Amino acid sequence: MSANPRRLVRRCFAVDLHDDPGLIAAYRRWHAPGGPPAAVSAAIRADGVESLEIWLVGDRMFMVMEQDTERAPDPETKRARDVANPEVAAWDKLMASFQKSLPFAPEQTWVEMERIYSLDEQPN
Repeated sequence: MSANPRRLVRRCFAVDLHDDPGLIAAYRRWHAPGGPPAAVSAAIRADGVESLEIWLVGDRMFMVMEQDTERAPDPETKRARDVANPEVAAWDKLMASFQKSLPFAPEQTWVEMERIYSLDEQPN
C-alpha cells in the first residue's frame, strides 16, 4: 500500500498597498524574479508552501498559495521562526512600509480570506 499523498490546501489573503504609483512600482520590482532574498523564499518553502502567487489590481493585492498541511507550522511557531531570521524579519519590515491594512483589520497585513463560492460545488 502506498503512503498517503500530500494534502494541499489553498489559502488566499488580501492586503492593500499605499496608493502611490512610485511605491507600487517599487513593490513590483521587489517581487520580480530574484527580488526577494533567497532566505525569504527558503522560509516560505520551509512552511510547506508548494505554490504562491501575488496578484495586484490598483492598490489591492491578493495572495494565493497552496500549502502542504503536514509541513505547515502552527502560526505561533511560524511567527517565532520568522522573527528569529534576520533576513526574513528585514524583508517583512520593508514590505510593511509599502502595505496598508484593510479598513476592517487595522492592525494586520495579509488578511486571510474565506472562500464563499466554488463552481465545483454548484449543480450542473
